[in-house]
Amino acid sequence: MAIFENLSGRLTSSLKKISGRASLSETNIRDTLREVRIALLDADVALPVVKEVVEQIRDRSLGAEVKGSLTPGQQFLKIVEAELTSLMGSKNEALNLSVQPPAVIMIAGLQGAGKTTTAAKLARYLRDREKKKVMLVSADVYRPAAIQQLEVLSSEVDAEFFESESTQKPEKIVQAAMHAAKKCFVDVLIVDTAGRLHVDLEMMSELSRIHESCKPIETLFVLDAMTGQDAANTATEFNRELPLTGIILTKVDGDARGGAALTVKRISGKPIKFVGVGEKTDDLELFHPERIASRILGMGDMLTLIEQAEQKVDKQKAKKLASKFVRGKTFDLEDLRDQLHQMRDMGGMSGMIEKLPGFGNMANMAPKSNVINQFARMEVIIDSMTPAERRNPDILNGSRKRRITLGSGTTIQDLNRLVKQYKQMGKMMKRMKGRDLGNMMRGLMTKHISTNGRF
Repeated sequence: MAIFENLSGRLTSSLKKISGRASLSETNIRDTLREVRIALLDADVALPVVKEVVEQIRDRSLGAEVKGSLTPGQQFLKIVEAELTSLMGSKNEALNLSVQPPAVIMIAGLQGAGKTTTAAKLARYLRDREKKKVMLVSADVYRPAAIQQLEVLSSEVDAEFFESESTQKPEKIVQAAMHAAKKCFVDVLIVDTAGRLHVDLEMMSELSRIHESCKPIETLFVLDAMTGQDAANTATEFNRELPLTGIILTKVDGDARGGAALTVKRISGKPIKFVGVGEKTDDLELFHPERIASRILGMGDMLTLIEQAEQKVDKQKAKKLASKFVRGKTFDLEDLRDQLHQMRDMGGMSGMIEKLPGFGNMANMAPKSNVINQFARMEVIIDSMTPAERRNPDILNGSRKRRITLGSGTTIQDLNRLVKQYKQMGKMMKRMKGRDLGNMMRGLMTKHISTNGRF
């Protein structure tokens, strides 16, 4: 997740200077808070919010909470974490679906925020995670092919789709969709609406009419994370016309600052419930403020990593690999390629590293581009091998290596590095057999990620 990348680097660097101190003075607290303030402003957090947060940290740091602690430096760090968590909403606020089906979820937002794609992502989330039967309907009668786009996405996420026409009134479309959802015993009906500007009074009035016609249990506002602190002001304006229940923040993978996520709850009063972290339909995550705060401060996010592993790891392949170890068979390059694919599905190596406790700064030590390029190079080399070579790399002689490197556009050195890496991983996995997964991951990362990101 690119979001907070810059902020995390600035804060971890600043707080590292103070976290190990056995005693704190007003001077070093003041100096650290100045750096925290600058870091938050650079992250595009609204100035009033920055002032409020910094004052709260200062008041708590100069009080008995820190002075009476045996580890004041660590206590100061906990205060910063708590205030960042509070700023974003303290905890995830789940969707309220406790109504007689169908529960209606209305999606609203500005033009270009990613509402239609988000509606499909939400449908997939509800189908996969909540085991709900979902129907999608488009009330966007303005944008060309908007209805067709949602129909295609509905098919992709295996959701029901209610057909509508651009000549129909949006309110009538929604009413008909609700009737159809009841007949089909649908659990959740997601209503996608047309993008609009909050200053457009006519369009805002239409939103109110749609809301009145379907009376949604959840009205979710879709915000582009890259709009920064302006996102909070937009959410506030929309909330005056529409009773919002939550926010979905999109395109967070393209925003390295994080101003929207840190500002919107405090200014608008509405919780962030989900974040869109990519373009694929499964790139939607629950927003957990406490986990995000931990990640910002370089403390990792193991809970999210475990959840991603449970959702995205191919269980059949995992069982197959485990069975190989039980039978005493060796870890081969086919297995390595499968692991690389699955790591990519979980957000790539850099995404995994930032979620591991104690590895928060490793992504900065090893440039992400180098890490990503190395893994991509490993995959293309393995793809250029024959099945026999993948199963037994020991047969690789000079002519085979030349053919593989020519086919993959790499060098002999790259291939030799891969083989060495593979053998080290095989040995480690044998030693780690039956041990804790977290220790195994730490061992692999520590051994194989160097300061320049090379393997």
